[in-house]
Amino acid sequence: MRHWLLKTEPETFSFDDLLKAPGQTTGWSGVRNYQARNFLRDQMKKGDQVLIYHSSAEPPAVAGIAEVVREGYPDPTQFARKDDHYDPESAPGDPRWYQVDVKAVRKLARPVSLAEIRGVRALAKMPLVQKGQRLSVQPMAPEEFELIVKMGGK
Repeated sequence: MRHWLLKTEPETFSFDDLLKAPGQTTGWSGVRNYQARNFLRDQMKKGDQVLIYHSSAEPPAVAGIAEVVREGYPDPTQFARKDDHYDPESAPGDPRWYQVDVKAVRKLARPVSLAEIRGVRALAKMPLVQKGQRLSVQPMAPEEFELIVKMGGK
């Protein structure tokens, strides 16, 4: 099992939205970065644990825990002309973009802010706190995952 951090803007899709989704599950669509796509397509596996991170929030913070319930498959938004994530260069026979399905596990008792994460020496190597790191899909060490969950309370 691997551990991941998925970034989302809460105005677009929040952890609370995931909790309200049918079966508390959604396709993690709209990722348009090749390195992030490769993580979704090639490395995220069913059962992997995920932290949902609210970026562009005040404060930016980890809000909840989810689990990968379906491995990488073509993101349907790339083919939908009216979708903001439509990609005219992508073809159904040769899709460019992928997604996974994630299911909510639980909301953290309290959000864990980026400032708090930056203040913990054991989390200093996380991609999230590295300068210039903006990927919306990031791998995490199991110890980092567990520490953030612990910081978020029961």
